[in-house]
This record gives sequence, C-alpha cells and structure tokens, in this order.
Amino acid sequence: MEPSKVILYYCFTPLSDPDAIRLWQKELCENLNLKGRILISKHGINGTVGGDMSSVIAYVKQTRKYLPFKKIDFKWSEGTGDDFPRLMIKVRDEVVSFGAPDELIVDENGVVGGGIHLKPKQVNQLVEERGDEVVFFDGRNQFEARIGKFKNAIVPEVATTREFVAELESGKYDHLKDRPIVSYCTGGIRCEVLSSVMKNRGFKEVYQIDGGIVRYAEEFGSDGLWEGSLYIFDKRMNQEFGKDPKTLGECDHCSAPTSKFYNCANLACRKLILLCENCKDNNIATNCSPKHADLIYK
Repeated sequence: MEPSKVILYYCFTPLSDPDAIRLWQKELCENLNLKGRILISKHGINGTVGGDMSSVIAYVKQTRKYLPFKKIDFKWSEGTGDDFPRLMIKVRDEVVSFGAPDELIVDENGVVGGGIHLKPKQVNQLVEERGDEVVFFDGRNQFEARIGKFKNAIVPEVATTREFVAELESGKYDHLKDRPIVSYCTGGIRCEVLSSVMKNRGFKEVYQIDGGIVRYAEEFGSDGLWEGSLYIFDKRMNQEFGKDPKTLGECDHCSAPTSKFYNCANLACRKLILLCENCKDNNIATNCSPKHADLIYK
C-alpha cells in the first residue's frame, strides 16, 4: 500500500487573479485525489493537503511550475490516509486572518517590512549571544501553546489571529519594544504577518523562524529550545519531534500529563479539549470541565 503524506506550505506573492488560481488548484487537487485546505488571496497562497505520496509529489511539481510559486518551501510529514475530511479551496481577503488586509504589503520577494528570517541554528546562536535578552513570542492561538512552546516564551492571550492587533495595541508588551523578539508559529506563515504588524507598532528588532516550529523541531528534535508537542490542523491533532519529547499539556478532567486534543462531545461546545488516555477511554469527553469552559477557551 502506498504511504500517505501531508504537506504544509505558503507563499506571499502578488496574485492579480486569485480566483483563477483557485480554479487551477481545485482541478489539480481533484485530479490527484488530494484533500485538505487551501486559502488564496491577492497576497498569496496558504495550504495543507494530503494523499498518496505519488500524488503529493505530482502536486508539488505542478504547483512549482507556476513561476511565482517556484520557490515554495513544502514541509512534509507522515499522513494517515484520512487526515482531511474533504478538499476546501477558498479566496479570501487574507491568507492569514489578522483583520488587517490593507496593512500587509507584498512583492515578488514576499512580505515587505517583516521580521528578519532566522534559520534554526541562527535562532540558537542569537540566544547564545544575547541570552535572556531574547524574547520568544508565540504567534499562534493560545490553546496551541498548552501542549508545546519555546522555553520561557510569551504566549499572548488570543483565541484567534484576529485578536493579535488589539493585543499588541493594548500596551501590555510595550516594555519589549527595544528587545530582540523571535516570533514563531507552526510553519512560519502567521509570523510573516505578525512580525510586520509588530514592526508597524514600534517593535524595533523582530525576527521570525524560517520554516516555523516545524523546521526548527525537525533539526533539533527534543534537544533544542522547543519543548513539548506541536498542534496541527488536521485529524492527527499533534506532531512530536525527537526521541523523548516533554509533555506540557494537562488533561482537562484529571490534570494528568497529555498532548492529545479531542473535540468536546458536548454539542453546545464542540471545542478542543485535552484528555489523557484514561479519561478518553472512559468517555469523559461528553462533558466540559470547568477549566475547559473557563478562560482558556473563552
């Protein structure tokens, strides 16, 4: 049986006809029997798709034939064959929904005025050179950091990316504006926008990890500055790196260590809930815990 693969990718580049790109990508994915989610805007493309390895390879080759997408960095991971329920391709105002489409400027080289890209080894080098002065700033939704984050990272109190602008403008991070900020997210795309938004609001020295957590953890596993498990947006729910990753998450019912998210079975909720194996096996997911309904998921 052919192995399944999942790819995660993005590209910021001006697109004059996003809907034409949508139709092309739809036909390509359907012909290759790929499923997943692709978002397209005038600023570029953001996707994660999965299927048989040969089909994914063909998809990558065909997508790179379009000149603006030639240099896309496709991040590969093992699939299960059932990672996505369907194919969804949409045109939106933003490929990452920060609620600031008119603020973002892109050219053929990517985001204009964003943070400085650092390779994983350069991230470690920056920390070695400047120590505790360096601030890791999580560019993901708050719940994602429950199971994994960089050591001593700041995790903003946001439930969606649309809340970042107001969060940054609240003043609570103004004391960091003169310090070196390393923004990070799953594959790098959210930090392309976040780093630009931060610089536009007076943060002077902003970096972003080239390839995001995925590239960093692929290189250093559990021996670097990344701790825990990585939340991912498909049926696998999380991805781990290295031989002995830490478990940062706690079961929402009994507080036992866990990195496993499940959809809450309470139909009035249906949000993500962390469960250990024992609580899952006992079907405790049918009700929200007080912690689940509290600030973490408000």
